[in-house]
Amino acid sequence: MAQKPNGDCRCNKGFADSYMLLNPEDAHFFDLLHVLYSRNLRNRKFVDSKAEGAYEGSFRHRWLIFVSVVLQKFLMLVAKPLALFGSFVEFLVNLVFLNGGFIMIAVNFLTGHLVVPDRNAPNYLSCIGNLDARVKLDAIKRDDCRYYVSLAMMASKASYENAAYLRALVKTQWKMEFVGFFDCWNDFQGKATTQVLILLDKNEEQDTYVVAFRGTEPFDADAWCTDLDISWYGIPGVGKMHGGFMKALGLQKNVGWPKEIQRDENLPPLAYYVIRDILRKGLSENPKAKFIITGHSLGGALAILYPTIMFLHDEKLLMERLEGIYTFGQPRVGDGAYADFMRQKLRENSIRYCRFVYCNDIVPRLPYDDKDLLFKHFGVCLFFNRRYELRIMEEEPNKNYFSPWCVIPMVFNAVLEMIRSFTIATKHGTHYREGWFLFGFRLFGLVLPGLPAHGTQDYVNSTLLGSIEKHFKAD
Repeated sequence: MAQKPNGDCRCNKGFADSYMLLNPEDAHFFDLLHVLYSRNLRNRKFVDSKAEGAYEGSFRHRWLIFVSVVLQKFLMLVAKPLALFGSFVEFLVNLVFLNGGFIMIAVNFLTGHLVVPDRNAPNYLSCIGNLDARVKLDAIKRDDCRYYVSLAMMASKASYENAAYLRALVKTQWKMEFVGFFDCWNDFQGKATTQVLILLDKNEEQDTYVVAFRGTEPFDADAWCTDLDISWYGIPGVGKMHGGFMKALGLQKNVGWPKEIQRDENLPPLAYYVIRDILRKGLSENPKAKFIITGHSLGGALAILYPTIMFLHDEKLLMERLEGIYTFGQPRVGDGAYADFMRQKLRENSIRYCRFVYCNDIVPRLPYDDKDLLFKHFGVCLFFNRRYELRIMEEEPNKNYFSPWCVIPMVFNAVLEMIRSFTIATKHGTHYREGWFLFGFRLFGLVLPGLPAHGTQDYVNSTLLGSIEKHFKAD
C-alpha cells in the first residue's frame, strides 16, 4: 500500500512488516466525516497503513477510528486547561488534608500556621494517592506467598507520586533501596510522558528489583491520548502491538527497537533502555538478585510490553532473572499472534505472568476484542468480584464492557460498592477505611460503573483480602 503523508510518514517504519497508524493532527473536519460514510480510507491524510484491506474497513471499524481520532483531538485541545484543573484539584485536596480539614484551614490561616502544599515535597500526594493513602507493607509478611504481589501493587500505586515522596517512602517506610524514579521520553509526543519507579528489596535469601510503571493520571491528556490511540505496528516474528503503548515504552521514530542506542545524556532517557541498563548492571553484579515488573492501568500495558522487547533482543541475563510480571487493570496490548508469541516465551523462560482484574473495571476490557479490532488478552486472569472473591479465568466476564444486558447489574453493583465504603472498615479493620474523597469518586460509578472500579483501592484490597494464596501455592 502507498503510504499517506501524515506525521508518521516522515518516519522510517522499516522495523515493522505492517502497520495502521492514526495521526489526529492531520485530521480535518471533512476528512473525519468522510470516514463515516465512505469505505475508502485511502485519501484520508490522517490514516497511514501497510496492511491488507486496511483502507476498506467495515462501518464499525471506521466508527472506532473516528471515535479514537475525535477524542484525541479533543484531548489535545483541552490539554492545558485539563492540566490546570487537575493541579487545582490536587492542590485543594492536599490543602485540606495537610491542614486537618476545611475548618482548620481557616483556623491555621488566622493563626499564621497555614500549611501551603508544595507539589515537589515528600508530603504532597497525587489525586490517586489521596484516593488511597495507605503506604504500609506490614499487612503481608515477607514469608507469605502473596508478598511480592502485594509489594507490586503498592509500588504500582506509589509510582503516581513525585520523586521526593517516593524516595522517602521507599527508604524510610519500606526500608528498601531507592534505585531511581525516571521521567522518560516519548519520541512521538516530543516530551517526557512516561514515568517509572525502580527499587531494590534486599533480604538474606534473595534481592529483588521492582520495576513499576506509572499508569494513566486522571488529568494527563498525553496519557489518555496514548490509551485512546488504536494505531498498531506489526513486528516480524512477534505480532501486532498497540502503537501508543510502544511509543510510551521507548519506540524511536526512525529506527524502531535497536538493541543498542547512543543517546545524549542531557536528554530524558527512553523507558525501555534506561531500565534495561540498570538491570543489566545490577543483576550482573549480584548473582542472587532477580526482578519483577508491575504496573496499574497504562503502567500494566508497559509492564507486559517490556519483556516483549527483552525477548526480541534476546537479553539472556534478564530473561533468566525475571521472576514475575504482575499487572493490575491492564488494557489489551496486542493481537492473537502476539499473544501466542508471549505465551511461548513466558513458558520457555518459566516466567510467571498474572493479570489482576477487579469486577467491572472498564480498562481491561479495552481496546475491543472483536473482528474489527485485533486486540487479545493472554495469561492467567485473576478476577475479583465486589466481595474480593477470586476466580481464575482466561478472560474477564463481559469482555468488551459495553453490553446493554450488563448495564443494570453494573449500576446495582456500583451502589453496593458505595454502601461497602461505610462497612468495610468494620468488617476487615481500619486499614481498609475509605475517606470522603474516595466515596465521592465512587459516585461516578452510578454513571460509568467501570471508572471507580479502575481505582487502586480495590486492587490493593484484592491482593490483601482475596484468596490468591491458593493460586500462588499451587503455582
